[in-house]
Amino acid sequence: MDVRPHRVIKRKKTRLIKVGNVSVGGNSKVSVQSMTNTLTTDVKGTINQINSLEEAGADIVRVSCPDEDSTKALKTITKDINVPLVADIHFHYKRAIEAAKMGASCIRINPGNIGTRDRILEVMKAAKDNNCSLRIGVNAGSLDKSILEKYKEPCPEALVESADYNIKLLEDNDFFNFKLSVKSSDIFLTVKAYRKLSEICNYPLHLGVTEAGSLFTGSIKSSIGIGQLLMEGIGDTIRVSLSSDPVDEIKAGFEILKSLGIRSRGVNIISCPSCARQAFPVIETVKKLEERLSHIKKPINLSIIGCVVNGPGEAAQTEIGLTGGGQDSNLLYLSGVPHTKVANSKIIDKIVNLVENKVKEID
Repeated sequence: MDVRPHRVIKRKKTRLIKVGNVSVGGNSKVSVQSMTNTLTTDVKGTINQINSLEEAGADIVRVSCPDEDSTKALKTITKDINVPLVADIHFHYKRAIEAAKMGASCIRINPGNIGTRDRILEVMKAAKDNNCSLRIGVNAGSLDKSILEKYKEPCPEALVESADYNIKLLEDNDFFNFKLSVKSSDIFLTVKAYRKLSEICNYPLHLGVTEAGSLFTGSIKSSIGIGQLLMEGIGDTIRVSLSSDPVDEIKAGFEILKSLGIRSRGVNIISCPSCARQAFPVIETVKKLEERLSHIKKPINLSIIGCVVNGPGEAAQTEIGLTGGGQDSNLLYLSGVPHTKVANSKIIDKIVNLVENKVKEID
């Protein structure tokens, strides 16, 4: 379906960088990321999880590299995956240098714990020498001691000052292949910090509310924080940080982008909460359809509405629509036009068949 004019978001055009074969910034699409929770030294397990994330739609995947054995494992891992790999580095700058040499497409360093200026420059040199990008990942929970002493507590100004210092350090040494993040578990702090950072620089921004929580609460917090910024045109790549299966992070990320009309993947189900007017069990039907249609990657809008109050109107805006009708006689619509009546017992199979046929037409 066409995006309505009032839904169009004007994104800030940032500097274009490459993370492996994925473009970030510029006119490129907003990419969706996640991070593995396997031991990176478990090469097979890590590869399997990365492939699962790719299947779910991940554009970029990050892995933690806490020790030398983990960075050594990257050499094998990168050979058996198709998505760019970001090495997540904290404390030990030598791990960043090793990761760049072992094939990482990007190195994430935290200026609050990576060490001195000279160490950052050594990491930068390794990135240059190995055609690797950087992410300067400032985090409210691990700010540099000098900045924390100055501001007394994490605040937007503190996060942005840390980011700005590192921007100038890299620029002064002729390195521009980097993106930035200024994350906090506090939504207000996060949003304000990103707004300030977006005003002072033109580098791609990696959005996220860090340590957001469980699948339910974390998805809500992330939607509020990331969603606000995206609506303002801020952000080039996102990660929804959840205490859950990493695949859930990818799903949540795409749901945020879909809801804003920025990017679509898979079936977008518009459904009512159900009430006494429902002519079929809406909640159960939607749950089953989500399961049966989870393999669909092409963007398709589907409306499942329990009665005629809003059913026909929603069906007019979707490729496939179902409106509940009396006496076990529900009405299916194709592109807003009445198509056929369907009994309650036939709803799931009929809609799955229609969606799969629609995908074949698109292909």
